[in-house]
Amino acid sequence: MIDERLLEIRSYDGPGYQPLIDYDKWRVAFLRYSDEMLSERIFAMQRHDETDEVFVLLEGRCILFLGKGHDTINAITAVDMVPRKLYNVKRGVWHSHTLNKEASVLIVENRDTTVQNSPKLLLNDDQRRRIVDITHELWQE
Repeated sequence: MIDERLLEIRSYDGPGYQPLIDYDKWRVAFLRYSDEMLSERIFAMQRHDETDEVFVLLEGRCILFLGKGHDTINAITAVDMVPRKLYNVKRGVWHSHTLNKEASVLIVENRDTTVQNSPKLLLNDDQRRRIVDITHELWQE
């Protein structure tokens, strides 16, 4: 066993979001598939008011949805993530994601990212349909 003062080793195989390492001002987490991330179950987008957020697809598939606008979402675009590329969602940008069952995503964000500085915005029916349609188009379902 290696002394954790020298090296921390963390892994996560469960569902959803799990912070793994916090240090000073940053946090590293994993995001893995859970049923609530199915495109049909995305009811809201969130933004982080105090930090950018970096996503790295390690395996599987993940679509990153981005909402344009500040108080409302005027348009939704999406990126079908490519493994081992860095995707930096800028501070204040509405976003959400859908993952397939094999997906594992590495996330880097500020350590103090919380629900208090990460508001959510409910999507209307047209926006929810758009997310489902984009997923079907990109993944040929």
